[in-house]
Parts: sequence; structure tokens; C-alpha cells
Amino acid sequence: MSFLKRLFGGGGKDGEAETVGQPAEHKGFTIRATPFRQDGQYQTCGVISKTVDGETKEHRFVRADRFPSPDLAAEHAVRKGKQIIDEQGDAIFR
Repeated sequence: MSFLKRLFGGGGKDGEAETVGQPAEHKGFTIRATPFRQDGQYQTCGVISKTVDGETKEHRFVRADRFPSPDLAAEHAVRKGKQIIDEQGDAIFR
């Protein structure tokens, strides 16, 4: 039933983020896609994390891009997360 709700846009409240798919690893960082529903679409959002000196650091990012399904938004979030890591590296935690 929840699959059908998500397929037809009935699942989740606007603004609620949840992890979609499996976390992705990239250059020692972990990327979790956490798209959230906004106005009937799913906004690109994710969390980049890395353990530095025994402490897990996180950086949350949100982009304006919206998609009709959480899976499409999650795919885009992973791509954006990799781009952020490639451009900024550890500087994202400063």
C-alpha cells in the first residue's frame, strides 16, 4: 500500500525528509539522499558525512531542483553530493 501511495504522490507530508535508497560512498565521504516533498514534488536534498579524527561531521545541502518521484530526486542528490565533494572536499565542514 505504501508503494502505491508513494507512486501516486500520497506518501509523506510536505517538508518531511527521509533517506531514499542506499548511501553512496565517494572519495571517503558518505552521501545520503534525503529528498522531501514540496508542493506535490520532491526537492533535491542530501547529507554528506565523513569521520574526521574520530568525529563524524555532516553537511546538509538543499537544491532548488524538483522531481516527480523521490527516487529521481535521490539520484540527483547523489550526483550533486559528488559534485560538492569534488569541488570543496573537506572544506564543506568549515
